[in-house]
Amino acid sequence: MAEKIIVVDDEKEIAELVTTFLRNEGFQVEPFYDGTSALAYLEKETVDVAVLDVMLPDIDGFQLLQNIRKTHFFPVLMLTAKGEDLDKITGLSLGADDYVTKPFNPL
Repeated sequence: MAEKIIVVDDEKEIAELVTTFLRNEGFQVEPFYDGTSALAYLEKETVDVAVLDVMLPDIDGFQLLQNIRKTHFFPVLMLTAKGEDLDKITGLSLGADDYVTKPFNPL
């Protein structure tokens, strides 16, 4: 069975781009456009990797990451336009495994 990845980004175009790319690589991908929906999904489903934006409409990606890290230990990649050093340090110190800034090249 393919590894399951969640993509959480309020920019639907970005979420769909990442989702399509990962599906084409053979992964099972579930896109979400807010943190609350992603957390609800994680309460009942197991995933292997998460890709999170920081700027979300409800809870921000850093809060989402903190909530994920309370009970889950799968790899988390922050994919965000917030590219200041302080943002990167915050994401990594909260438990992100990597921090990639937009714009990005998926190849």
